[in-house]
Amino acid sequence: MVTALAIAGPVSAQVQEWPTEKPPRPLPARQSSFPAYQIRTLPNGLQVVAVSHHEQPAVSLRLLIRAGGSQDPANKPGVAYVAASLLDQGTTTKNAEQIASTIDSIGGAIGAGAGSDITFINAAVMKDSLGLALDLVSDLARHPAFAPEEIDRQRQQILSGLKVSYDDPDYLAGVVFDRLVFGFHPYGQPDSGTPESIAAVTRDDLLAFHKRWFGANNAILAIVGDVTSEEAFSGAERAFGSWERVALPSVKAEEPPPPTRRVVVVDRPAAAQTEIRVGNVALPRRHPDYLALDIAMKILGGEGGNRLHRVLRSERGLTYGASADLNALKEAGDIVAETDTRSEKTAEALRLIVEEIVRLQQRRVQQHELSDAQEYLTGSFPLTVETPSAIALQVLNAVFYGLDLNELQTYRERVNAVTVDDIQRVAQLYLHPDKLSIVLVGDASVFAKDLAGVGFDQVERIPIGELDLASADLKHHSAPRPGRLEPVVFRQPLQGTQDRVRALISRAIDAKGGLAVLRSIRTVRMESVATVQSEGINTDLPTTTTIQYPGSFRIDSSTPAGRLVQVFSAGRYWVQDSKGVHEAPESMAAVIRGSVQRDTVPLLLALMDGTVSATIGETIDADHKLATLEVALPGSSPLTLVFDPSTSLLARARYRLSGPGGDVNVEEIYSDYRDVKGLKVAFITDVRRDGAPAVHRTLRTFEFNVPVDSALFTKPS
Repeated sequence: MVTALAIAGPVSAQVQEWPTEKPPRPLPARQSSFPAYQIRTLPNGLQVVAVSHHEQPAVSLRLLIRAGGSQDPANKPGVAYVAASLLDQGTTTKNAEQIASTIDSIGGAIGAGAGSDITFINAAVMKDSLGLALDLVSDLARHPAFAPEEIDRQRQQILSGLKVSYDDPDYLAGVVFDRLVFGFHPYGQPDSGTPESIAAVTRDDLLAFHKRWFGANNAILAIVGDVTSEEAFSGAERAFGSWERVALPSVKAEEPPPPTRRVVVVDRPAAAQTEIRVGNVALPRRHPDYLALDIAMKILGGEGGNRLHRVLRSERGLTYGASADLNALKEAGDIVAETDTRSEKTAEALRLIVEEIVRLQQRRVQQHELSDAQEYLTGSFPLTVETPSAIALQVLNAVFYGLDLNELQTYRERVNAVTVDDIQRVAQLYLHPDKLSIVLVGDASVFAKDLAGVGFDQVERIPIGELDLASADLKHHSAPRPGRLEPVVFRQPLQGTQDRVRALISRAIDAKGGLAVLRSIRTVRMESVATVQSEGINTDLPTTTTIQYPGSFRIDSSTPAGRLVQVFSAGRYWVQDSKGVHEAPESMAAVIRGSVQRDTVPLLLALMDGTVSATIGETIDADHKLATLEVALPGSSPLTLVFDPSTSLLARARYRLSGPGGDVNVEEIYSDYRDVKGLKVAFITDVRRDGAPAVHRTLRTFEFNVPVDSALFTKPS
């Protein structure tokens, strides 16, 4: 034995740790400075921020109203959310279709929304359409119609979205965590409301919210892009100068409750994973310690650091990812660490998260950890000021939160000035390991018994069907509902034709991948082979399709006559072939416009948002009656969508095409659906013209949210 040890000693002493080389250091941060800006307050109190950015002939508008979910009426969360969803759905002079047509006609984009502290309207247009865009944004902000039929439609869409969300453990963990941290403070209520509160919102609520908060002296307008300051200010004066002021109420900001230890388990029987949220109340955005605490969170669980990811994934293999964030709002904020893990590993993952929070609070971080986080923030800063929209967002944040705008110019210097001592100080001040709010959403029968062993013996266990965010103990105090969280609003039968339309659209979106997935899609790249069948001859055309939503489409095909490029962008259609680059004739442009309108993802979203109308119908398929949607597309022939009754996935699409030889009935048949990162994609499409086979298309690859060069859609000179 002694001999064996003597032999083994020198050998083990020579073993080197792997890897033997450190990863390369990041490249030096490229030089970047924040563009020059000017701020002017109009006589009516509207603050206007002008930023000149001449790299592209485009202008971005962002109008921000200082009121959001935290200004909702008591016991009725969601009013601001509903009001914002209706801003671009009709004014006193334009209906939703006219608004959509106006912005589409200039190749622009417009949208509205609401958060905890703000309501916003965004628009992006080419420079020569700035005046029209200013008028449109002004009209949306000042003269919303809040038409009863639009209110009903939006209410049903929001309720459909909430029904999906209430089956999503990630959503449940988030709203319950907010409720634990902020209690009955307005930040503790979900901005999108609850099913009960959304069902109770009335037109009078929306009118009252608009009248109370929508005024020039409670708004900020950012105009960023290929425009001079004087052009921006004069345009704002013309479009918004007559906007009235409002008498703002003097509201004293509520203080959130102090950090309190509370562990809530939302029991979802048979769940394979547990969603975990751990954290406590923190500081508002304007606080002088914000930057140091934000960097501390980057070290704990963010970009450039992420101890949680290393421990939970790399070392223990408990999860695919873990993170920690500082969410700083106007009046308060919170710190939250989050992950998901296998049900049986819940207690272990929770223990490790808490241990890392304790470690960050009690032990000084290493200088290299701080440097890594700083290098990430300073290196990524140029990406936050690359586009007019990104610049507008930075300026608006600074103005809204009352920050020194000069800090935008010195961001990198301020990040690099944070020291290890600063990190330790803010960690000790704002982390409260003994007073953490903890939410676990999963199958309690698997992990609840293990929680006491990792230090959590006082746990509130709430069956999913009894969860009530409006209750102090988060429980319904009526007969429990088995199995799932389903508020009474969801269990009321749908009535009427429009309700059947909405239900069918909602099922189709859920089957496709869910509303959140569809709304997240910004780009698509796919490779396919289209087999064209004509006069008994089959010709294979390898094709690459590139899409940059909302309005840029490119198809590259290899044909017997050579390479063919077809591009539809900003309302224009051009072709590149063996004869060169040229605008397509109107007949071809009409065909491609119709194809763009029939693109499944934006079409389903347009149906959900009500910007495209539809009626319910039925068709006979294999002796079965199937529900269909009869869709009215502006400027195109009607479209019939047929859905598979068992999966709710789109099975067929039927429409008519006009051509030199007359109208042709076209049917597209979709099959071989596959899951691509949560999105269901038909890998085979068969196209029939007047009943005869015309094209058989097979997808080879499909990717979405991949980098796409905007130059692909620019017509060569």
